[in-house]
Amino acid sequence: MAFLQKLILSKPWREINWRDKQRDLQYVRNYKPKTEGQLLRILLHGPAGAGKSSFINSVQSVLLGRMYTLALAANTFSGCFTKKYTTYKIKKGAETFYPFVFNDIMGLGPTIGVQVKDVNLAMKGKVKEGYKFNRDARMPEEGPFYNKQPTDNDKVHVLVCVIDANTLTCMNKDTEEKIRQIRIEATHLSIPQVAILTKIDLVCPEIQNNLRKVYETIHIKNKMKEFSAAVGIPMNCIFPVKNYHEEIDLDNDVDSLILSALRNIINLGNDYFNSKRSDSDNSREPPPDFIDEPAPPYTKWQ
Repeated sequence: MAFLQKLILSKPWREINWRDKQRDLQYVRNYKPKTEGQLLRILLHGPAGAGKSSFINSVQSVLLGRMYTLALAANTFSGCFTKKYTTYKIKKGAETFYPFVFNDIMGLGPTIGVQVKDVNLAMKGKVKEGYKFNRDARMPEEGPFYNKQPTDNDKVHVLVCVIDANTLTCMNKDTEEKIRQIRIEATHLSIPQVAILTKIDLVCPEIQNNLRKVYETIHIKNKMKEFSAAVGIPMNCIFPVKNYHEEIDLDNDVDSLILSALRNIINLGNDYFNSKRSDSDNSREPPPDFIDEPAPPYTKWQ
């Protein structure tokens, strides 16, 4: 019993409203970018088999109120299932969709998987829907899937790194380095970044029995710290979740963690939009010298 107490904190180090998931659910349902027609694009990347497609399916299941598996996912042992650049829209009504989309890509690997340069091109909106990733070469600029003139809606607004908590300790250093390289490029593009820590129920038996202990379990906090130190994503941008993978009915606690992560992703994307809009407004203002300095008096040349 004393050993168990050392593994569990006396109180949660991060608060989450387990009893009222409807608040976060309504927040997501009410979300609407200020600019008409603006689309929040969320790009998922990470090691093969980490649960990118399963996270997309889990989000869709929570928002639709039933199990949904539009994004095809493989089991843990069969590696990366996603081969093409795919956009997933989530239906909100009979003929409407949520104003955010998820993009899924091929998983990262030490020697195989998606090229870092292809992820960078995707962030810039230069990869067209349906492009089949080549693990041996980057996407050719002269090819039919290269978008030479991306619009704002084509570009990525939030980058999400999906990591398997169960295999975090043994992650290959080359894969770690690729994640860091992608993060550096995203920072250069001013794209906010989030990490999703999946399969947390496989790491701790305490969580497997009671998901609400996720923020009381020292082991999970240490896993998050470990990943934060390895790639540089701050702790307040890392969210542990449990994806739906074997369940046939929704679970309130699973939903609460997914909605907490999704709400924060949306907030970061909205901050990105507001920052870009502010920069754009400032660039249209006349320089201060032009506003404040009076015109010189007219002088007649002798």
